[in-house]
Amino acid sequence: MPRAVREQQMMDAAVQTFGRRGYRAASMDEIAELAGVSKPLVYLYLNSKEELFTACIRREAKALVDAVRAGAVPGLPADRQLWAGLRAFFAHTAEHPDGWTVLHRQARTHGEPFATEVTVMRDEIVAFVTGLIGAAAREVHHDPALPDRDVSGLAQALVGAAESLAGWANETPGVSAKEAAATLMNFSWAGLENLMNGHPWQPPTLSGGRAR
Repeated sequence: MPRAVREQQMMDAAVQTFGRRGYRAASMDEIAELAGVSKPLVYLYLNSKEELFTACIRREAKALVDAVRAGAVPGLPADRQLWAGLRAFFAHTAEHPDGWTVLHRQARTHGEPFATEVTVMRDEIVAFVTGLIGAAAREVHHDPALPDRDVSGLAQALVGAAESLAGWANETPGVSAKEAAATLMNFSWAGLENLMNGHPWQPPTLSGGRAR
């Protein structure tokens, strides 16, 4: 078997083991047995448990980012692109629950260098969503009224909500990727649309002009 194929086979086994057992509890013996290879071969190819876990994070992160980018077809209206990107995100996390667990739970709770790897992935997705929201604003206003800071903050909030919702969807029987994406669109797009049309929510004020 070619080295690259064997390596991916071992990483498949590693993602499943890390996702279900956790980084600390997972053993190289379990990973080797699941992959159908010897433990020395796992070490020969992937050096150490830490390096194996890092390689798994990078592979799963790239696959998720690629899926989201591929889902949001260029040329569509911004809301349709966001909808397609969200559907792709939830479809991917549903189809790869162990990979999502590795990214969203395991990597973030075991410190460096793992958390940094996930931060790189998240920053890339936030930048992509920021571009979609900015494009939506340009569709509404030839000279967008939304400051960059507002657009960036909205993207951070949307990505954070998607991450939480993906965990809920994977643990709730019967929730499809389409339903999860529709839930988030219903939650977010109405507010985004109002904001981009110049109707932001404002806190109520007291008679003296102070916000309540």
